[in-house]
Amino acid sequence: MREFFPLKVETPPEWAQTAIKDMDQFLLDHAMCERKAAATCMSLAMTYPEKLELCDVMITVAREEMEHFQQVFRMAKNRGLPLQGDLKDPYVIMLMKEVRTSKDGRFMDRLLVSAIVEARSCERLGLVGQALLDSEDSHEQDMGKYYSELALAEARHFGLFIKFAKKYCPQEEVDKRFDELLNIEVTIIKDLPWRPAVH
Repeated sequence: MREFFPLKVETPPEWAQTAIKDMDQFLLDHAMCERKAAATCMSLAMTYPEKLELCDVMITVAREEMEHFQQVFRMAKNRGLPLQGDLKDPYVIMLMKEVRTSKDGRFMDRLLVSAIVEARSCERLGLVGQALLDSEDSHEQDMGKYYSELALAEARHFGLFIKFAKKYCPQEEVDKRFDELLNIEVTIIKDLPWRPAVH
C-alpha cells in the first residue's frame, strides 16, 4: 500500500502510537477530515460545472466521504464523544497556501493538493489500522479492520484526483507541478509535530 504512492517521505510506523494513545481525539479529528473532504469534492463540482465527468465523480466521492463521516461519528458517539467545532488542520492549511491564483493553475493545484492529502491520509489510516490489528484487544482489532479498509478507499480517491488532473490539464505540466508540490509536502510533514490527528 505505502509503496503505491509517490509521497517522498514516509511516516514512521511509530507515529500510529501517538494516535492510538489518544484515540478519542483522533476520532474527532478524523471525523472532521471526512466532512471537509466531502466539502472539497462538492466545491470542485460546483466551481467547475462545465466539466461534467468531474462533477459526476466528485458528487459520488462526496457521498462516500459523508458515509465515512457518519461511520466515524458513530464510533465517536459510542464512546460518548460529542463532535467538536471546526478543527483546524495545519497540514492542509499549509498545502492550500501553495495553490496558485491563476484560473488554470488553481484548478490543477486543487486537484493535486487533494491527491496528496488523500495519499497521506491513506498512509496514516493504514498505519493506525495495522497498529490496532496488532492489539490483543478484540475491539481494537475490529477498529483496525475498519481503518485498513478505509485506507483502500483513500487510495482510490487519490487515483481519481490524479486522473482528472491529467484529463483536463497537460500531462507534462501536471507531472512537473505534482513533483513540486510533493517536495513542498516533505517540508510540511517533517516540520509538523506528531499529534493524535490524521495529518
